Amino acid sequence: MADTKAKPGVLLDIRNLRIEATVYPPGEAPKTITLVHDVSLTLEKGKVLGLIGESGAGKSTIGLSSMGYGRGGVRITGGEVILNGRDILKGGKEGFRKLRGREVCYVAQSAAAAFNPAHRLMDQVVEATLLHGTATRAEAEKRAVALFKKLSLPNPETIGERFPHQVSGGQLQRVMTAMALCSEPDLIVFDEPTTALDVTTQIDVLAAIKDAIRDTHVAALYITHDLAVVAQVSDEIMVLRHGRLVEWGGTRQIIKEPRQEYTNALVSVHEIEHQEQQPDTAPMLSVKNVTAAYGGGHVKVLKNVSVDIYPGQTLAVVGESGSGKSTLARAITGLLPPEQGSVVFDGRALGNRLSDRPKEDLRQLQMIYQMADVAMNPRQTVGTIIGRPLEFYFGMKGRERDKRVAELLDEIEMGKGFLDRYPAELSGGQKQRVCIARSLAAKPKLIICDEVTSALDPLVAHGILKLLLDLQQVEKVAYLFITHDLATVKSIADSIAVMYRGEVVRYGSKSKVLAPPFDAYTDLLLSSVPEMEIGWLEKAIKGRRMESAGN
Repeated sequence: MADTKAKPGVLLDIRNLRIEATVYPPGEAPKTITLVHDVSLTLEKGKVLGLIGESGAGKSTIGLSSMGYGRGGVRITGGEVILNGRDILKGGKEGFRKLRGREVCYVAQSAAAAFNPAHRLMDQVVEATLLHGTATRAEAEKRAVALFKKLSLPNPETIGERFPHQVSGGQLQRVMTAMALCSEPDLIVFDEPTTALDVTTQIDVLAAIKDAIRDTHVAALYITHDLAVVAQVSDEIMVLRHGRLVEWGGTRQIIKEPRQEYTNALVSVHEIEHQEQQPDTAPMLSVKNVTAAYGGGHVKVLKNVSVDIYPGQTLAVVGESGSGKSTLARAITGLLPPEQGSVVFDGRALGNRLSDRPKEDLRQLQMIYQMADVAMNPRQTVGTIIGRPLEFYFGMKGRERDKRVAELLDEIEMGKGFLDRYPAELSGGQKQRVCIARSLAAKPKLIICDEVTSALDPLVAHGILKLLLDLQQVEKVAYLFITHDLATVKSIADSIAVMYRGEVVRYGSKSKVLAPPFDAYTDLLLSSVPEMEIGWLEKAIKGRRMESAGN
């Protein structure tokens, strides 16, 4: 019989974990695939272990196994998960119910999707504590308010009375951290808790999480694809790839002296050297004095915005959440008709509404959305999704279409083996690459890229940026690249527009915008880009000249 006795000081001991799933390829018999191959790890009480790797590495799958949970169709088929000296996989459903929300809690990547929009924040924060009977309502609420203060949330005494939509994304992520801490668990699984946040808000949330872990002595698994982020909070780092352990060691050793080639590639991923191009023709697209609003004109989200995009060049629009970046894209595409101003494309004014524009205008101006999950039909295969614009714009069918789809899959480094897969069978990074291929299929003159690399691990993001630049050279396609990541801007942009609360506050060539002296907001953006240096987080917070708007 296996020995499940806990080692001294060890809270979590995962031994030879094997996780499998069943996939259902169209026209074929169901297949069993292995997602995690005999991975073992230990985590001491009060310590943080970072799980890092590219999309599909098995990070989240392993993290969720510490709760005895597998997402739809995923099964734990081998190994042991020993928590507090017992194998939780032998506890059955009743054991899992007692465990989850009490001994182990989970902080999801998307707080907006994890909260119930119909219930107040306080009701959701204290729910697990009350269900497990570890505190009275009054005690739980008092504990929650103390956590709100610890996590630097505004108005900690009353913020619990708000609904999820009444706080910013960064604040909601911190409320979710408070929810996980409220029941005083032994272990928290942080699953990419800052990936969906802009860099300025990410610092606030990261600092709050680090302080809360230190003050409450809770142990944590911190899942991310960003080594610079995990270096700020972790005691040890485990590198994963294709469901297998690559390397495991102390944070300083992994960052400074990686032993494996793959780990070294993650640590040393470098910025792409992109020489900015000077415009030598008239702009392909001009946004002239555009003002736009939501709520029947009551909420102004763009205020007199003017920018130009030149053929074969990239304009990067940068700013934190709520600055108006994506709204500018919606105005350009006709999804949000401007109240004032105009959008001129190839010398002619575009119709304000999408429905007013001819098919050729739709083909020449494509968009890649930030949320790949909701940008694809879950009932269509990858081949059908990418093939749709080929049929719609060029009338391609049969072998001609399939050949072009396969070429596009090769260009985005996925291959034709993904043709018959459904979106649910793809990792987050793979979904975004399919969206990029779908956009490229239309052979557009301008592609609006809305945070297309924010959900990708550094190696894949590096490859996507290089691919976009290579395609730009061949196809002479122009990009409007929306991002909050200044490192990405440096890699791809020819010109930059910095947006803050609906206005362009700094605009010009890349060399001009990124040269000092900086205004306070541009300085905040530049100083908020995570660096692969232990202790960087504290230095960045101390050196701020202004608070982020999301805080």
